[in-house]
Amino acid sequence: MEILGTTLRVCVDDLETSVVFYERLTGSPALRFERGGVSVAAIGCFLLMSGPESELEILRKVAATIAVEDVDAAHTTLTAAGAKVVAGPVPTPAGRNLIAVHPDGSVFEYVDQRR
Repeated sequence: MEILGTTLRVCVDDLETSVVFYERLTGSPALRFERGGVSVAAIGCFLLMSGPESELEILRKVAATIAVEDVDAAHTTLTAAGAKVVAGPVPTPAGRNLIAVHPDGSVFEYVDQRR
């Protein structure tokens, strides 16, 4: 499994104010979508999330989003190495993802951009 990059997950109270800052910081426009009652803005290597605390509490448990070429290959590699896949692979607005718990207890989202 080749890791193509990582995205830092940031839960924010005021998405609009945060988007302005991160767009200026990165020089990139925000790509926006909604998922499960949470408003999301992807800006450069940052994934800003805002919404009900009950939803954000769950999202905060995921340390980072890791981009891979193929989520199915990541699933195979992760389980062979001892990780537990707890969700997915499932389709997302940008491709597919899965959530895995590593043997040390760290939780990561793995995503690809396959359509």
